[in-house]
Amino acid sequence: MREELELLLNRRWVLKSEDKEAYYRVRDSIGELRRFVSDKLGCQIIDNSLLVKMEKIPAAPESFMGIEEFSSTEEYAFFCILLMFLEDRDAEEQFILSQLTEYLSANMPGQGVDWTIYTTRRHLIRVLRYAVDQGILKVTDGSDDLFMENPDGEVLYENTGVSRYFMRHFSRDITDYRQPSDFEKSEWFEMDEDRGMARRNRVYRRLLFTPGMYRENCPEEDFEYLKYYGRRLTEDLEQNFDCRVHIHKSSAFVLMGEESRMGRGFPGNNAMSDILLLCFSEIQERVRSGVWMASKNEVVRVDQTEFERMLKSLKAEYGAGFPKNYRELPDGEFVQEVMAEMERWTVLSREEDTHQVIIWPAAGKLAGRFPKDYEGAGTERRPE
Repeated sequence: MREELELLLNRRWVLKSEDKEAYYRVRDSIGELRRFVSDKLGCQIIDNSLLVKMEKIPAAPESFMGIEEFSSTEEYAFFCILLMFLEDRDAEEQFILSQLTEYLSANMPGQGVDWTIYTTRRHLIRVLRYAVDQGILKVTDGSDDLFMENPDGEVLYENTGVSRYFMRHFSRDITDYRQPSDFEKSEWFEMDEDRGMARRNRVYRRLLFTPGMYRENCPEEDFEYLKYYGRRLTEDLEQNFDCRVHIHKSSAFVLMGEESRMGRGFPGNNAMSDILLLCFSEIQERVRSGVWMASKNEVVRVDQTEFERMLKSLKAEYGAGFPKNYRELPDGEFVQEVMAEMERWTVLSREEDTHQVIIWPAAGKLAGRFPKDYEGAGTERRPE
C-alpha cells in the first residue's frame, strides 16, 4: 500500500488516460487506501472510470498551497470560470477558444475583459496551458501562440471530463460563505475540533501536507496529541511511508527517505536549496552565539532590515561559489528570491506591521557549509 499512498500524495490525481498501470494499481488497493486515508487524515478518495484522487485538504491554508503557475488573481478568476464553462460540456466535447473568451467576458466580475490587452491574453494562455498540463483539456488543433499574438487567434480544445473533480467536494451548502475562514470551519462542522477524530485528522494532515508543525501557530491540543500518541503516530507513518518522524518540544517534522515519492522534499538538487542550507547554518550560528534570541517555542524574531543584511553578507562571502544566475543577481533581487523561497518552505514569515521576520524551527533542522578548502573564488561549489 505504501507506493499507492505516496502516489496519491504526490499527484493531484491519477488519470486512467495518462497512466493506466498506476490507475489500476491504485484501484486494486482502494479499500485499504480508503480506510487509512479516512481514519487518519479524514480525507476522501474519489475513484471512477476517469481517475483516482485523494482530496488533500490542509489543516490550515498556507501561501505555498496556491497554483505556482499563476501569478495574478485574474488567472485564478479565469480558471474558476473555465471550470464553470466545462461543467456544462460532456467528456470529449470540443470547443474553440473564442467560445471560451465570450463566456469569460460575460461572466467575469467587474468591467468584463478586454482581450486586446496583451497581458490579459497571456494570463488566459497561462491558465489554459495549466489546464492542459493537468489533463483537464486537450489541444486538438491550432496553437495558443496565435491567440497570444492576436485576439482573433483560434485553438480547438477538447474537454476530457475530469474538470468537475478538480474543486473540492463539500458536504454542505457553501452559498452563504463570505470569507475564507468559513471554509475552515466547515471542515469540522458539528465536531469537537479539540478532541477525538478531528484532532487526530488535523495532526496527521499538518505533518503530511506541510513542511513542519510548530507549537507557535498550532492549537495547543495538537501538541498534547503528540505528547500522548506520538509513538503510535510515528509507528503508523513510518510503517506506511518511507519517512522518519521527528517530534520535538515545539515542533514536529516528517523527514522523507531517499526512496520516498510522496511529494517534493527539501533540500532539492538545485542551487536555491544549497543557498538556503547556507542561510540555515548562519541562522544557527547567530542563535548559538546569542546574537539572535530564540523564544521558548524555538522561534526567532528579527528586524527585517537586519535579516536582509545577513543575506547580503552571505552572498558577499559565498557568492563566488553560486551558479552564475545567482552570482550576478543584484543584492536586492537575491534577498527577495531567497526570502520568498524560505516562505514557501514555511521556514520564514513576515510581519508587515512590525517590519520583522519570524524564523521558524525548521531552520534549525538542517544546515550546509562549503568544504574547508573553499577559498571564495573560481567555479561553482555545492555545500556539504
